[in-house]
Amino acid sequence: MVAVPRPEAAATPAVPTLRARLRDGKAALIERFRANRPTAPAAMQLIRGLARHVDATLLHLWQHALMPKGAALLAVGGYGRGELFPHSDVDVLVLLPASPGGDNDASRSSIGGFITACWDIGLEIGSSVRTVEECVAEAERDVTVQTALLEARFLCGSRRLFDEFRRAHAAGLDPQAFFRAKTLEMRQRHTKYEDTPYSLEPNCKESPGGLRDLQLLIWVARAAGLGKSWSALAARGLITPFEAKQLQRNEGLLKLIRARLHMMAGRREDRLVFDLQTAVAESFALRSTRERRASEALMHRYYWAAKAVTQLNQIVMLNIEERIAGTGATPMRPIDEHFLDRGGMLEVARDDLYQREPQRVLETFLTYQRTGGIEGLSARTLRALYNSREVMNGAFRRDPANRALFMQILQSPEGGQTHAFRLMNQTSVLGRYLWVFRRIVGQMQHDLFHVYTVDQHILMVLRNVRRFFIAEHAHEYPFCSQLATGFERPWVLYVAALFHDVAKGRGGDHSDLGAAEVRRFCRDHGIERADARLIEFLVKEHLTMSRIAQKEDLSDAAVIEGFAAKVGDERTLTALYLLTVADIRGTSPKVWNAWKGKLLEDLYRACLRALGGAKPGTESEIEARRQEALHVLNLYSLPAGVHAPLWKTLELSYFLRHDAADIAWHARALHAHIDEGKAIVRARPSSVGEGLQVLVYAPDQPDLFARICGYFDSAAFSILDAKIHTTMNSYALDTFQVVSPHVDLAVNYRDLISLVEHQLAAALAAEGPLPEPSRGRLSRRVRSFPVTPRVTLRPDERAQRWLLSISASDRSGLLYAIARVLARHQLNLQLAKVSTLGERVEDTFLIDGAPLRQTKRQLEIESELLDAIA
Repeated sequence: MVAVPRPEAAATPAVPTLRARLRDGKAALIERFRANRPTAPAAMQLIRGLARHVDATLLHLWQHALMPKGAALLAVGGYGRGELFPHSDVDVLVLLPASPGGDNDASRSSIGGFITACWDIGLEIGSSVRTVEECVAEAERDVTVQTALLEARFLCGSRRLFDEFRRAHAAGLDPQAFFRAKTLEMRQRHTKYEDTPYSLEPNCKESPGGLRDLQLLIWVARAAGLGKSWSALAARGLITPFEAKQLQRNEGLLKLIRARLHMMAGRREDRLVFDLQTAVAESFALRSTRERRASEALMHRYYWAAKAVTQLNQIVMLNIEERIAGTGATPMRPIDEHFLDRGGMLEVARDDLYQREPQRVLETFLTYQRTGGIEGLSARTLRALYNSREVMNGAFRRDPANRALFMQILQSPEGGQTHAFRLMNQTSVLGRYLWVFRRIVGQMQHDLFHVYTVDQHILMVLRNVRRFFIAEHAHEYPFCSQLATGFERPWVLYVAALFHDVAKGRGGDHSDLGAAEVRRFCRDHGIERADARLIEFLVKEHLTMSRIAQKEDLSDAAVIEGFAAKVGDERTLTALYLLTVADIRGTSPKVWNAWKGKLLEDLYRACLRALGGAKPGTESEIEARRQEALHVLNLYSLPAGVHAPLWKTLELSYFLRHDAADIAWHARALHAHIDEGKAIVRARPSSVGEGLQVLVYAPDQPDLFARICGYFDSAAFSILDAKIHTTMNSYALDTFQVVSPHVDLAVNYRDLISLVEHQLAAALAAEGPLPEPSRGRLSRRVRSFPVTPRVTLRPDERAQRWLLSISASDRSGLLYAIARVLARHQLNLQLAKVSTLGERVEDTFLIDGAPLRQTKRQLEIESELLDAIA
C-alpha cells in the first residue's frame, strides 16, 4: 500500500473556478430539494444528483492529475452506492496496478497532487491508495473494509484493473463468515443505541430500525450472490412483493428524513436531536396543534418506519441465514396441528394458516407463552403474521373466539405476559387487535420525564406489575411483592396497565378517556362487574395516589380520610398502590427514587389504617409515636427525661408530621442546645437509603428557608422534601431530605456529613442580603420542549393556610429563587413538597402570612414567582 499523508494545499489557476462550481452545483441541488414537496422521490433525486455532481468533479480532477498508468479511481462505501446526502462522507479508493516499478516516486507525486486538488476545491474526501492484493488482504482483516469494498463503483481510469479487483474481492468473500460478522456488528450497534428504535433522539442511520439495518440486508444478500436490490431479493424468493414494497417505502421515508436533517442542520447530523426535531418537522409542512407538537408528529412517522424496518430486518435476516447456512432442514417437533418447534422457534405448520384460520393469530402468542423451550418466532411465522394484517380487521376484533384467546393470554397461570405482549407489539398484532392501542404506538411524550414512547411505557408498566408477582424479583420491591402474594386475580392489574395511558395525545383528560375505553373492553370481553369496576377505577385514578403522596400534607387527617373515602376498600387501595409504583418506575430510570417510594408507602399504610376504622391524627396515634420514640432513645443509654426540654416546645402538629425515628433523632441531637441562640445543623444518611437527612435548628427569621436553599444550591444538592416546624419558643426545626448526583455516600459519607454541618451552620450565621440566584443551564431537551411556567396560589379547605403550586422546567437554583420571593414577602413556610419528574418540577408549598390576605399582594407574589421560575 502507498502511504499518502494529507498534503499541503497547492494553489492552481483552476482552483477558484472548480471550488465555485462544486459549491454552486451542490447549493442548487439542495435549494431545489428545499423548494420541492418533501417526498421520497425528491430525496432520491437529491442524493443521486449530489453523487453525480461529485463524480463529474472527480473525473475532471483525475484527467488533469497525470495519474499513474493503469490506475483506477473507485467510489466506495455509501458513495459507492451512488448516493450522497448533503453532508455525507466522500470515500474513494485509488487502485494501483501491482507493480508501479520505477515510476513509484512519480506515482506518489501525482496521487498526492490529485488528493491535494480535491481538498483545495472543498471536496473533503476520505481516500485510500491500495493495490488489488492489498485490498484483499485488508478486507480479510477488517469486515468494515470488506463491506466498503463490496459496494465499490468504477469512476474512471483502468476498467481492466477494476474488473480484476472485483473478481479478487468476490473470491475472497466467505458469505457465511461475512453474515456472522455483520450480525455480530449489528448486535453491537443495537446495544450502543439502547436496543430500541424508540429512543428520544434516534440516529436515523445507525439506531435499530434505521437505514443501516436496511443496508445490512443488501450487503449480506449481495455477499451471498442473492441480489443487489429489493426487486432482486423478491425474484429469488427471499421476500414477498408486499415486503419489497414495504422495504422500499420505509427506506424512502428514512432517506427523506436524513436528507432533511442534513439540510436543516447545515452539517452532517444523523441524530434527530431535540434542537432539530421541530425544524425538520416544519420542513415536512407539519404544524403544531393543541393536542400534538409538530415534532411529535414527525417522530411518530419515524418510529412507525423504524418499527417496520426492525420487523422486516428480522424476517429477511432469518431467511438469508437459512439460505446461506442451509438450515432449512432443521429438525422440527410438532406442538399441535397448527404449530411446530423449529429449533426453539415457533413455526406455523402452513404459510396460509392465518389466512385460512384468523383465530390462530392470537393462538400463536398463547402457544408461545405456554410452550417451554420456545424462544421466539421463526422467519416463516413472522412473515405469515406480517402478511396477514388484512385478516386482523373489525370482524377479527369482534370474534368471541379471539376475545377468549386474548383473555387467556392475560390470565395464563404460567405467566409470560410481558414477553407475549412485547412480541405482539413488535409484530403489530397488539395494535391490530386493540385498535385503541394502535393509536399510541410510536407516540413520543415530550413532557420532560417520560423517556419512552407511550406503547413502550405501557409495556414497561406491565412488566413492572408482573415482576411484583414473580418470586425472583421480590428483592427489587419487597413491600410490593409482599402485597402481591395476597392479591387475587392479578390479571386485573395487567388490564389496567395496558389501558392506563392508552388515550394519551387525544386532547382532554387521558385518564377519563382511558376509563371509557377500558369500560368498553371489559364489557366486550365478559369481565365480571366487580373486576370491571376496579379496572375502570384504576385507569381513571392512576395518577391520584402519586399526586397526593408528592403534593399534599400526609400528616393532615382530612387528606388521609378523603383518600380512604375515594378508594373504599383494601383491595382497591393495594391495586392502586401497585399500579402507581409500576407506573412511576416505567416513566424513566431518573424519576423514581427511594424518597418517593417512602411517601407512597406512608400514604398506603395511613390509608389502610383509616380503612380499618382508625382515625388519622388521633391522640392515641400521637401517644404511640411518642412511646416508640422514647423506646429508640433508651437504646442510646441517655439520661431519663432527656427529651423533655425539646418536647415542651413542640405542638401536636410536629408529632403528626414526623415518624418515631425522626422524633428520637431530633431529641438526641438537640437536647443540649435548647435556646442556645445559634444555628445547630446535624446530618445523617437518609433512612430511606438515598442521600442525607439534614436537621436545622435555629432562631426563626423570615429568610431562613431561603438561606438554607441557597446553601444546598451552591453545594449541588437537590432537596427532595422539607418539613418546616416553628417551635413555641420561636425556633425553626426543619428537616430536609437531600441528594447529590456527585457524591457516593457509601464511600465517604462521614466526611460529607461533617462538611454539610459545618458549611450550612456558617452560611446561616452569615449576615447581609441574600445573594442573587444562579441561572443554571437548561438541558437541550428543556430548551427544545420547555414547560410553560405555572403558579397557583389558593387557600386550603379551612382557609387558614395557602397552597402554592409551581410547575416549571428544572434547573439549578430554581428552588432558591422561589424561596427568595417567599422571604422577601415575609411568608411563613410550613411544608415543602419538592417533586422532580425527569426535567420538570412540580413543587407544592404550604404557606401563611399577612400579605396573603390582600388581593393586590397576592398578585405581586404570583407575578414575582413567575419571573423567578421563567
